[in-house]
Amino acid sequence: MKLTDSVTAIKGVGEKTARLMEKLGIRNIEDLIHAYPRDYDRYEPAVAVGDISVPGICAVDATVARRPEVKTASRTKVTAAVLQDGSGSLKAVWFNMPYLANALKPGGRYIFRGRVVRNQYGLCMEQAAVLGYDEYEKLLHTRQPVYNLTAGLTNKAMMKAVYQALEALPVQKDYLPDWIRKKEELAEYNFALRTIHFPKDEQELLFARKRLVFDEFFLFILALRLLRGSSERKENGFPVNTVKEAERLEKELPYALTGGQKETLRDIFRDMKGKSLMSRLVQGDVGSGKTIVAVLALLAVVENGYQGAMMAPTEVLAKQHYESITALFSAHGIEKNIVLLTGSMSAREKRGIYEKIASHEADIIVGTHALIQEKVVYDSLGLVITDEQHRFGVRQRKLFSEKGGEPHVLVMSATPIPRTLAIILYGDLDISVIDELPARRLPIKNCVVGVSYRKKAYQFIEGEVKKGHQAYVICPMVEESEQMDGENVIDYARKLRGIFPPFIKVEYLHGRMSGAEKEEIMEAFAENRIHVLVSTTVIEVGIDVPNATVMLVENAERFGLAQLHQLRGRVGRGSFQSYCIFVNGSEDEEKNKRLEILNKSNDGFYIASEDLKMRGPGDIFGIRQSGLMEFSIGDVFTDADILKETAEAAETVLSEDPDLSSEKHRVLRQKIDLLLARRADSALAL
Repeated sequence: MKLTDSVTAIKGVGEKTARLMEKLGIRNIEDLIHAYPRDYDRYEPAVAVGDISVPGICAVDATVARRPEVKTASRTKVTAAVLQDGSGSLKAVWFNMPYLANALKPGGRYIFRGRVVRNQYGLCMEQAAVLGYDEYEKLLHTRQPVYNLTAGLTNKAMMKAVYQALEALPVQKDYLPDWIRKKEELAEYNFALRTIHFPKDEQELLFARKRLVFDEFFLFILALRLLRGSSERKENGFPVNTVKEAERLEKELPYALTGGQKETLRDIFRDMKGKSLMSRLVQGDVGSGKTIVAVLALLAVVENGYQGAMMAPTEVLAKQHYESITALFSAHGIEKNIVLLTGSMSAREKRGIYEKIASHEADIIVGTHALIQEKVVYDSLGLVITDEQHRFGVRQRKLFSEKGGEPHVLVMSATPIPRTLAIILYGDLDISVIDELPARRLPIKNCVVGVSYRKKAYQFIEGEVKKGHQAYVICPMVEESEQMDGENVIDYARKLRGIFPPFIKVEYLHGRMSGAEKEEIMEAFAENRIHVLVSTTVIEVGIDVPNATVMLVENAERFGLAQLHQLRGRVGRGSFQSYCIFVNGSEDEEKNKRLEILNKSNDGFYIASEDLKMRGPGDIFGIRQSGLMEFSIGDVFTDADILKETAEAAETVLSEDPDLSSEKHRVLRQKIDLLLARRADSALAL
């Protein structure tokens, strides 16, 4: 078996299962073995029924009190049984498993293992696995991998496929130089890969994970450095010698820029006037006013006879930028030709825009990835601005740069990462930080509540919609999962439609929808044709709706604080008071403490640093700190120390072998080339 073989090469994986795996981005054997578990199921000794007090997964050694009943509710067959031991009794239910009514004999004694939930009748075990004593004995104290799944694909099927793939694959040559492995005390690659899926204990798991996190960061940093080539700055072919129009517009704004905004503008103007091209990262918290800084930079470039381009991650956001810049310039008598270019435009519309760009009739071009298509030729592109940098990469920036010579590059990021990490991840960029919010912005009012607060939250949302406002509801999952307890987008939207009056339009949005579907939903929400949008974290970037005043986050304990803060930034963008309600589905005291940080502060940099203080090295699964760079196992916040170590190792390797052309780095170079090929068209494109 080879890494490039289709998953259908595995016994038991047919075309149907392969199609389901493809929904998760798994096409070949390499994809499969790198689809790491998102958590581990720990098999602990059975507990007495009378000792169960807190909802969660557990096992009980119990007998079936009487013959199970099967009822039908909303086309779902529900099998219910009463389990008992000497300490008490517990209700158990199974959905669409009617055969259990005959299989579970009254008086029969089994190990039942499942999730215990609290409902109006008390505690109830759902979808329990029914196991014999010998069977459970073998599983006791083991850690079974829990994978990301999609409807129709079971965890058991994934586990079996991964196990077979790992068994069939030949031992791979460890591509990491020996000196690095010894210095950093890292596991051997093949051991790490097998252990991350099937660890014997936590110590072994952490050892394997450290190696794979190191690899992911190491390959990423090497690939970045190779793509960037020489770090020497190129000569400035687009000097910006006058900024009078930009200064005039700044003075005429109905509000004063903050100190951070002014300092950042000075950095930008100084860079663009200098001898070398500008390559600058602007870090600013959500709502800090990065966009107006970008617009003033574009105006300065155009004033000097060049073109400027602004690239957004979604069509909706590109259109919003285009409309806001056009309205701003019109209100202040600034006569510049601004055009919008997106992928959904007709061929005829695009041709007209291409001509305007090539002839320099267009001064400012706002758009999406369409701005770097082959047919787009710029006359004199002086500045490129990429919005929300972690959705774009060096590869796209390079393509952009090749469109009109070598322009200045300004990268905007709303992710509050510490400066030391930013230098590693954006090593070729100077960094400016906008570290304060405009005084005119009303602080978002936050609250952390339990699930019992939901009814009040729905009433509050309904009240805001009646005032003409809108709301977001964030769920951790797209659809129901056997392996993970939590709210899902599809069912939640259906539930809200039944709760809210008919005039409140509820829709859902998630990452598995097509690009066109997502754009359509976001545009309808931006135009207030949708009042409540139920979504996954796909709305973290790409939409700006000042009319949205409420965000309700379900299962808030499942998200990293940095990501919750990013999500919260979708509200509070207008002049209205905004609110964020974090629903905590856990009774864990530590998780409650973490969420209280969000309750106390709206400062992203403070939140990120406080969260890091509270997280230990073993807290590695279940919560991702950030969607930044979207690494598959590493996290730039949680694994900051490993990131720094990999950066040092990468610099040492490249100082000795700048293009990794020596024989001893041949396998390493192949690995990086494969990484570049795999990510060329992805959101993490380097």
